[in-house]
Amino acid sequence: MDLPALTDFNLVVTHGGFGRASRASGRPKATLSRKVSELEASLGVRLIDRGSRTVRLTHEGRALRERTQGPLAEIAEAEQAVAGGSSEPSGRLRISAPIVLAHVLLPKVAARFAAAYPRVTLEIVADDRKVDPVEDDYDLVIRIDPSPDERLVGRRIMVDERVLVAPPGLTPALHLERDIGDQGEPAVGHIATAADAVWRIRTGAGVHALRPDIRLRFSSFLMVRDAVLAGAGVALLPKLLVADDLAAGRLVAWGTDDGPQVQIWALQNSRRLSSSRVRAFLEALVAMG
Repeated sequence: MDLPALTDFNLVVTHGGFGRASRASGRPKATLSRKVSELEASLGVRLIDRGSRTVRLTHEGRALRERTQGPLAEIAEAEQAVAGGSSEPSGRLRISAPIVLAHVLLPKVAARFAAAYPRVTLEIVADDRKVDPVEDDYDLVIRIDPSPDERLVGRRIMVDERVLVAPPGLTPALHLERDIGDQGEPAVGHIATAADAVWRIRTGAGVHALRPDIRLRFSSFLMVRDAVLAGAGVALLPKLLVADDLAAGRLVAWGTDDGPQVQIWALQNSRRLSSSRVRAFLEALVAMG
């Protein structure tokens, strides 16, 4: 396979068109088009549908992009390292993370990482949706309790637990050594919390069933925490999010969720070798965890 033509193909896809790729690289648009056409001819398949103004990959084009984007980036990284006489991580590192982690944990990690690796341009995108590291162009995705996915590999970077928190002065509903059953407790919930949810809360006196009366729902746990701080009721929140509030006395803990611990994983495309940038950031994450 023609490596320069393959590089030009990925260049066009990355920039979303022949014209944009030409402006970004300084190479003639006609040359890029010819090299991609030669690659298509050598493979015997159409890689790009040229009928629209934007690049639209065929099925074969998507497959080729997925399998070659990582290795080409690694070749470029190795070339830069050899030319610069250094193996220090460099280049762009793009990461997707859930909103809570992106706001609470990652700024500290990112600050230390940026100081240690000044040649890396770090981009962290806060997003609770399940992004695809290949299609959405991420080097690393951080997920909470991820489902198995053969396309992704990675490592667990930390564990957390959910804590039932309340404003100071609110009378604990779990002070009795019994289940409170249908007794409702004014609560704040995530928008994904079921209307008939029952929280099983572990305290020193045992496990209690709490049926929350959720009167406020938010799409972000950050908003849930702020509502609890404002006195709206109790909430079941990640301990990572409320640890500082508990230590400062702004919130009190009534107990912890009786379910399994929350696992936080950092994942990447299983078809790509781990770059020095990714390895360095993973080490920084584990050190903070």
